[in-house]
Amino acid sequence: MRCEAAVPFTGTVTTTPQGPIALSARALAPDLARGFMLLFIALANSHYFLSGSSVLGGFPQDGSAVDSAATWLIATFVDGRAFPMFGLLFGYGVAQIVRRQEAAGRWAVRRLLWRRSLVLIGVGFLHSMLLYAGDILAAYGVLLFLGVWAVRWKDRWLLVAAILLFLLGSAPGDGSMTISSKPPDPSMLPPDLLTQLSDRIVVAPFIALVAPIGFACPFLLGLWAGRRRVLEQPERHLPLLRVTAWVGIGVAVLGAQPIALVLAGATPVPNQAVLELFGPLHDSTGVLGGLGYAALIALVAHRLGSRRGPVIEAIAAVGQRSMTCYLAQSVVWAVVFTPYLLDLSGTLSVFTTALLALATWLATVLMADRMRRVGYRGPFELLVRRVTYGRTVVTATS
Repeated sequence: MRCEAAVPFTGTVTTTPQGPIALSARALAPDLARGFMLLFIALANSHYFLSGSSVLGGFPQDGSAVDSAATWLIATFVDGRAFPMFGLLFGYGVAQIVRRQEAAGRWAVRRLLWRRSLVLIGVGFLHSMLLYAGDILAAYGVLLFLGVWAVRWKDRWLLVAAILLFLLGSAPGDGSMTISSKPPDPSMLPPDLLTQLSDRIVVAPFIALVAPIGFACPFLLGLWAGRRRVLEQPERHLPLLRVTAWVGIGVAVLGAQPIALVLAGATPVPNQAVLELFGPLHDSTGVLGGLGYAALIALVAHRLGSRRGPVIEAIAAVGQRSMTCYLAQSVVWAVVFTPYLLDLSGTLSVFTTALLALATWLATVLMADRMRRVGYRGPFELLVRRVTYGRTVVTATS
């Protein structure tokens, strides 16, 4: 019998990037953090629609004592604290993608991330034009498009860049709080659809290009934390998480007080020079608060372990479908506040708007939990994953 020598394969094997991780394999802490903090996003976004005889920093000043208390709570624990946390989680998620796709090669990962950034920009632009002028999805898309170059930075470069951006944001600057009897911004409360489109076509690109500056610091810290799997393996990082939670949230609460007390009407409005100190203090300590919230939720997830009750599962389901739930919130804001729809911006108070935000978040919890029970990711999650990953195949060329 004749035996032929084996011929070695001399071609190249090309592996396309892996598909998204299965929902059952996802760590609890990042999803729980996203799900819970979408409540804070709802509280932060909704009050900016309100109008009144006098508006300060997005809060009407002609409300009741209950409204003042709600204003203080939101300014202390929510405003400027929720969005930095999402910036951290966004960077953390990018680090997870890079780690899982490492075998595909550097340029394949970059192309994958660029595709992801472009779909975020596209969805975010439509979101801004049709629903909510303050969209952040496009801003995240721009940040990712540029941040692709940072995913290979050494750890110390990430930390140095994050610290420099933090210090830059802490520098005294123009105080953003102004008193006005007009609506917050014409693009948020347009009188008709044509005006809405014509105003937002200018506003949307501006926000998409400027907002990434504020998200860049937590994004870089998220990349650093994602490399170490801090949120996925909290048991290995308990001292770091405890210090970050206590110090971050404590500093954020204290740093918010100068602005929070003014907004709540407890102290008089200071002059512009003082506002230029208070504003950056509120924002910079908010970044630390966002880190602290993420660390606290990671500690809670560690404490829970495998004991996930129906409430935890439902909130985590929101985090797994955070894009769909975020956009669902905007549908509510558009219907309730748009002048040519229900036009309730001058009717609702800070407190009743906070109740609306809570009810909206609870509705998304029920919606996401229903999707979880039937095994459905969510329409916008499926869109992003389809554009990002396409089909996962392995090909060989000789």
